[in-house]
Amino acid sequence: MSELREHVRERYAEAAKLAFGGSCGCGPASCCDEDADYGAAHYDAATLGEVPDAAALASLGCGNPIAVAELREGETVLDLGSGGGIDVILSARRVGPTGRAYGLDMTDEMLELATRNAADAGVGNVEFLKGLIEEVPLPDASVDVVISNCVINLSTEKAKVFDEMFRVLRSGGRLGISDIVAANELSPAARAERGSYVGCIAGALSFEEYERELRRVGFTDVAIEPTYEAADGMFGAIVRAVKP
Repeated sequence: MSELREHVRERYAEAAKLAFGGSCGCGPASCCDEDADYGAAHYDAATLGEVPDAAALASLGCGNPIAVAELREGETVLDLGSGGGIDVILSARRVGPTGRAYGLDMTDEMLELATRNAADAGVGNVEFLKGLIEEVPLPDASVDVVISNCVINLSTEKAKVFDEMFRVLRSGGRLGISDIVAANELSPAARAERGSYVGCIAGALSFEEYERELRRVGFTDVAIEPTYEAADGMFGAIVRAVKP
């Protein structure tokens, strides 16, 4: 595991411990220390009412991928970097008992928290997997939808993440992702000046780079839409794409 990946793991493990203790996960251990535009604020009150408080407290994302993905009854969903489980729980409710929601995370503390949150929420059609988003422990063509909430920017091997998303999706499957994306004119150095890697800023791809990677692996109907400015030239964005 790279030094940077280990740093990310340590920070998110601390966030899980804070949520276990009933404190906001948006403390010094998360993206939220850098910007107010992260966490449960992206979900309306009715949606937050569907999940345990600990899942909302541990929410470290930059958007609401459930609103992007338009999940349907009976679908199988994979959440990359599932954290405290908020998006997995919400996905499980939307795909119903004939569907299934997987959450993938590399952090033991987050997996423990997410498992407890799912049990407290009373959803049984969920499964949490330990692993890396660069090496998804699921078979080829096994899911209908891949979601993620401000995690792809944290990967140090993003090309592998795009490869894996395409691999695990069935034909006709789709992406519904919230992420931080940089203006095309910002160099990697300029992005790093605006925030740290674990703060979800320095590791962000540009709009052009994001689209190029999606198309490289074979995605079509690619759409990357900025929704708010998280830092100068850095945007919260929703990402959609389809596997032919």
